[in-house]
Amino acid sequence: MPLQELEHYQGRNPRPADFDDFWDRGLAEMHALDPRVELTPHSLRAANAECLHLRFTGVGGARVYAKYLRPKGAKNCPAVVMFHGYTWHSGEWAEKLNWVANGFCVAALDCRGQGGLSEDVGGVRGTTHHGHIIRGLDDAPEKMIYRSIFLDCAQLARIVMEMPEVDETRVGALGGSQGGALTLVCAALEPRVKKAAPVFPFLCDYRRVWEMDQAANAYAELKTYFKHFDPRHEREDEVFNRLGYIDVQHLAPRIRAEVLMGIGLMDNVCPPSTQYAAYNKITSPKRAVIYPDFGHEGLPGFGDMTYDFMAELLD
Repeated sequence: MPLQELEHYQGRNPRPADFDDFWDRGLAEMHALDPRVELTPHSLRAANAECLHLRFTGVGGARVYAKYLRPKGAKNCPAVVMFHGYTWHSGEWAEKLNWVANGFCVAALDCRGQGGLSEDVGGVRGTTHHGHIIRGLDDAPEKMIYRSIFLDCAQLARIVMEMPEVDETRVGALGGSQGGALTLVCAALEPRVKKAAPVFPFLCDYRRVWEMDQAANAYAELKTYFKHFDPRHEREDEVFNRLGYIDVQHLAPRIRAEVLMGIGLMDNVCPPSTQYAAYNKITSPKRAVIYPDFGHEGLPGFGDMTYDFMAELLD
């Protein structure tokens, strides 16, 4: 799709009729929880940072884990919440110290059931690691695991905003791929998030992915599902409508944060059109940074742009 068409593309995947009610109910469920936040020290030898394991109770009763770092003696700090790629985890403690050294508190989520320490309580303890797009697809929409993960993102941001050392008006979100999707989700479901810096967001416009024959790599579960459970696509419309509940493009209009998005136009993991389906629905101030020759890979210079973008929260 040429760039001039991408800039106006509005997506193909259907939006369920009760989409807003669905997410309003989810947020009400989340807000009613006692998160039972627990902070315990981590032993990293960091002269200027306090490193803490953060656990809280999310929807469905799962204990959700995040790394939390704050400057020693922190008061009235901005914060960033970070989200990781599909099946991965929150990364190394040390790689977050540059943010802390410059005055930020940092919270990095482990998505439930993937490569980190958060619980997946959907029938088993421990990890399920993969298959999360289709997890719960044949049950009530409330049972889809990405509903829980999306709400975890908003809940983590809310917990960070309530930390006594954090200024709740100066919180940003960032991440790439699945983390880019969750960055947008976090800003949509917690509208106090001030800045969002997603990179090539995943979980957007599933029907477009299918019609482009790109149900591979991160989206391979779509093909697997149809091959095993609907080989003649007799329920195709029903399936894509159900996936619409966890399609980031439909949450994008809720975003109030300023958005800086990195997009590689050669991306065949999260096709650019699917990313633009979400980007074009954002009504808050936004900027897309285009890399014409790059795919689903590091985008040179975008990390520095992201830091400068978030550093405005220090003012």
